[in-house]
Amino acid sequence: MTNEPTRTDSGPLLKVEGLVKHFPIKKGLLQRQVGAVKAVDGIDFEVNRGETLGVVGESGCGKSTMGRLITRLLEPSGGKVEFDGTDITHLSTGGMRPLRRDIQMIFQDPYGSLNPRHTIGSIVSAPFRLQGVEPEGGVKKEVQGLLERVGLSPEHYNRYPHEFSGGQRQRVGIARALALKPRLVVADEPVSALDVSIQAQVVNLLDDLQEELGLTYVIIAHDLSVIRHVSDRIAVMYLGKIVELADRTSLYEAPMHPYTKALMSAVPVPDPRRRGARSERILLKGDVPSPIAPPSGCRFHTRCWKATQVCTTQEPPLLELAPGRRVACHHPENAPDQVPGDTALASAGEAIEIVPAAKSPAAKSPAPEPAAPVAAASVEPAAPAAAPSAEDKGRAVAPSTGDDPAAGEDPEKL
Repeated sequence: MTNEPTRTDSGPLLKVEGLVKHFPIKKGLLQRQVGAVKAVDGIDFEVNRGETLGVVGESGCGKSTMGRLITRLLEPSGGKVEFDGTDITHLSTGGMRPLRRDIQMIFQDPYGSLNPRHTIGSIVSAPFRLQGVEPEGGVKKEVQGLLERVGLSPEHYNRYPHEFSGGQRQRVGIARALALKPRLVVADEPVSALDVSIQAQVVNLLDDLQEELGLTYVIIAHDLSVIRHVSDRIAVMYLGKIVELADRTSLYEAPMHPYTKALMSAVPVPDPRRRGARSERILLKGDVPSPIAPPSGCRFHTRCWKATQVCTTQEPPLLELAPGRRVACHHPENAPDQVPGDTALASAGEAIEIVPAAKSPAAKSPAPEPAAPVAAASVEPAAPAAAPSAEDKGRAVAPSTGDDPAAGEDPEKL
């Protein structure tokens, strides 16, 4: 009799409570711990069956570390991870082995995630060998079918990774992740290393495979255009914390957290008919604080134009301020103020700069000079990006790589 976990059909597929990951900093001959990098510092969320949860945030916010924690590629420092009702937080390697069939990961780097010494057939067939699975018709036939499903040719079975482009290598990584028909797929920046024209193909492929195989996705990305196309709900992370969690439409049309509002203002509008629409950029001043010594209270208060005294002392809880919308902020946008009348910080008025849109989009004049720093009262909401024409997820068209303050690689990947 095996001890494989039983599957249930009710409740969320993935449930995370108070998840923490601190990387110790050691110095000296005796390697004593002198500090810790607080990559993930207490996050809570759920992922329902068949949905896609997008995770966005600036470089260094902990989103990639979070992806490795929920797939148990890293050992959590605290908190709890449940998969289909089973606590997998501290399962041993042997205990996790049966669950590897149901939890898979697509890695960010399509070059570094494939062994250059192995053929594509050997790479994609590795899950079958490791799990002792013998598919009907043989492993080779199954692998060739997987390659065809992700848009490659069955003849690529005997080729090596260096013979493929970046987009083709990413497709190989997707085929390997889908080999054992998993139920949860964590995709860590699946298109960030690809050309813009290839990004749309891979995004559409992920959409098609989800519909065909009934997959559940957690997609980590810094490109807000990509996240909008593929996600049902979106979690916004800042410095190891989730600051806002909402459905895609609500988040893009009316962000509640000031940090989310600043991110949304950077999304370029790809519709030529809206080039003349008013669209202001909110430029956050200063660098992201160090995760070794994060600010007290609200971690965003050092860059927030609405910060008050309470923000420096009390950490805002992640509360449901609207149906299906959870926000961690004392002074949210588009919602009642949680601490009305509190004393504003002197630095709040200098936390951002507002860059107005150019008056004539067709004119080839120099970019306007940044406006003088303004206080919170004069910040007007930026025009939201055009909403999809249908409620269901649309087809991706070459996502833009415009000026995104959250763009870049994640340095916390250890």
